[in-house]
Amino acid sequence: MPIYEYACPDCGYKNDHLQKLADAPIAACPKCGSTTYYKKISAAGFALKGTGWYVTDFRNGNTGQKSDDKKAAEGTNVPPPSGDSKSADSTPATSGKSDSAPAPATSTPAAAPPPAPAPAPASSDK
Repeated sequence: MPIYEYACPDCGYKNDHLQKLADAPIAACPKCGSTTYYKKISAAGFALKGTGWYVTDFRNGNTGQKSDDKKAAEGTNVPPPSGDSKSADSTPATSGKSDSAPAPATSTPAAAPPPAPAPAPASSDK
């Protein structure tokens, strides 16, 4: 449905109204009741509601999932924020020497799984 701009020259009230194409223009100002309320000449915007539109279904290239499923899947893959940017921003600026030095960042790398043992050579008893 198109969204039309309306204005009232008497009180200066301006508003957007969502109307069907077949609806008659609004004649009275909702604020002051004047009958000089008119539809401004502008490009009418419109709202796409529901599914089946490019914006809601096919924009990201995932045609197999519905838009609700995409939102749920995206929410589970979000990594937690790293603490590196926080430590740089949270230190107060001081003039002079500080009493304590900041603690060094300790990060332990993830343990790699042990390599799989090589298969034993096949013995042939001839």
